[in-house]
Amino acid sequence: MDPLHGLDAKSMPKIELHAHLSGSISPTCLHEIWLSKKQRDADGAAGISDPLQVLDPSKAFDLVTFFPLFSKYIYELCNDAESISYSTKSVLQDFQDDGVVYLELRTTPRLIKQAGITKEAYVQLVLSTISSFESPTMVTKLILSIDRRNSEEEASEVVDLALRYRDQGVVGVDLCGDPAKGNVEIFRSAFARAKENGLKTTIHFAEAPQSSTEHELRTLLSFGPDRIGHVIHVPDDIKEVIIERKLGLELCLSCNVKFGMISGSFADHHFMYWKGTGCPITLCTDDVGVVGSALSNEYALTAEHFGLEPKEVYELARSGIETIFGGDDEMDKLRKLMW
Repeated sequence: MDPLHGLDAKSMPKIELHAHLSGSISPTCLHEIWLSKKQRDADGAAGISDPLQVLDPSKAFDLVTFFPLFSKYIYELCNDAESISYSTKSVLQDFQDDGVVYLELRTTPRLIKQAGITKEAYVQLVLSTISSFESPTMVTKLILSIDRRNSEEEASEVVDLALRYRDQGVVGVDLCGDPAKGNVEIFRSAFARAKENGLKTTIHFAEAPQSSTEHELRTLLSFGPDRIGHVIHVPDDIKEVIIERKLGLELCLSCNVKFGMISGSFADHHFMYWKGTGCPITLCTDDVGVVGSALSNEYALTAEHFGLEPKEVYELARSGIETIFGGDDEMDKLRKLMW
């Protein structure tokens, strides 16, 4: 039986707020890039395995095996202007085809020395690709990510770039990366400066046990984030703060299940807990290229496992409108479009 009771989740207008650019590249797109480079024997691509095998949906991943996929695999394939632009267009097309009407992509500014690409040039390239996409149905904004492995100076550089390019589509700053790495204390000044200058902020929050100590979570909340993502391993007293602030929540069901970030399966996900708190929730894909579950499927899964009626699914799709970083005009458009 159709879990959406006839509701077409693909055609339903949707908001995506937690999509990592590199993690959203489909295996098919990466395969095309791999083939092209292999034929030219470019950049050592001949020594890289076929993405259709490496990213086979049947393969099991966890957070330990997941993060090296970026630095040691996806980044090695998408390591020049042509491949970055090609893959970005592919990601935008995939989200548009899935019925996404408002997209906030996030990416860590990359320095690619062998291609002569500075972090600023990388940001310019992604923004120009987004601008040239010219979708008739989807608005795309960019969030620049601070990686937990970054130094204080590198974090400050990300904020500099976000401020420099906010008139061209950058709307906020994110904190992401391997939850087993880094000391978040050193990012306080970067996030303070972002907020002082009117940039919105979002933070990967309580994603794994090792990044969910009371001290770390209180430190992250002290940064004053506008939204937080994952919110899995959250102590009760921290939950109270989140609920009191009515923080926007970016929830990623399939990602959490596939990578073993929660105990159990979909029915055990913390979605229902947060749904009852009044915090605005946005269902998100996180890394659809690796996870293999489009945003429309996330809605279908949520309806199926939590017994949501079509009206509740529509309400869920609208829930994140007030937490987007794109400003009042975009909020107004979404309110009218998703009424």
